[in-house]
Amino acid sequence: MYGLKQMLELEENRLKNMKQKIEESLSNAPEGKIRVSSTGNYPMFFHCTDENFKSRKIGQYITKDKRDNIKPLVQKEYDKKMKRIVEKRLNQIQRLNVDYYDKELEDIYNNMHPIKQKYVSPYEVSWEQRVYDWKSIPYTGKEFEEGTPEIYTKKGERVRSKSEKLIADTLFDMGIEYKYECPIYLKGYGQVHPDFTMLSRKTGKEIYWEHDGRMDDPKYSEKAVRKINSYIFNGILPGDSLMLTFETTNVVLNDRTIKKMIDNYLM
Repeated sequence: MYGLKQMLELEENRLKNMKQKIEESLSNAPEGKIRVSSTGNYPMFFHCTDENFKSRKIGQYITKDKRDNIKPLVQKEYDKKMKRIVEKRLNQIQRLNVDYYDKELEDIYNNMHPIKQKYVSPYEVSWEQRVYDWKSIPYTGKEFEEGTPEIYTKKGERVRSKSEKLIADTLFDMGIEYKYECPIYLKGYGQVHPDFTMLSRKTGKEIYWEHDGRMDDPKYSEKAVRKINSYIFNGILPGDSLMLTFETTNVVLNDRTIKKMIDNYLM
């Protein structure tokens, strides 16, 4: 799975940071532990220490004026349990991280002699081959109405707005293949043409990008919201497989936002 190595490294760092915080907390923890008993609905707290047998088993009753001592002792109990699990998981991930390589499976085929490759049906094709096959599927986009401004991308592809050109050119510069206005069918809405359709290397799924550029126009924004709700109804969710960007007359799209979106969804 592409991107799993990065996820493992992120999780390893997260657990290391957590372990450090837990150890700092335990280093300042008081001696002993808390025992809880109750009479009816009234809880009673006892501080158990290693002072003697009675103290270990029964503990000393904590009076109301000393209830501030309860929190650090309960926190200590929690920290000790957390430390055991965090260390266990950290060891597991570190062992896996030593030799895990995202492209290990697809490289078995890639490293074969080209003649031998012709006789093999690979279970794991290269990302480049998958993108090539996906991009090769033909489709018919929307037609341009007469009088529509002619705006072209770096690829020489015609788009409908300067913002779409900015998105297309950024995708192109970052080496990401896309389909412009490739139609899909949304149940309850009908056929739509997402501005851009891409494959996410991170998840392997198709990602749709809708840019709504006139959100201060009430009729436009109402139609845009209906379409977004239809995406959601069809299981295409913002933050998962649907990218959304917006503009108004005074708030325009910029390349920093575009690159941030691309990094998050596609890289």
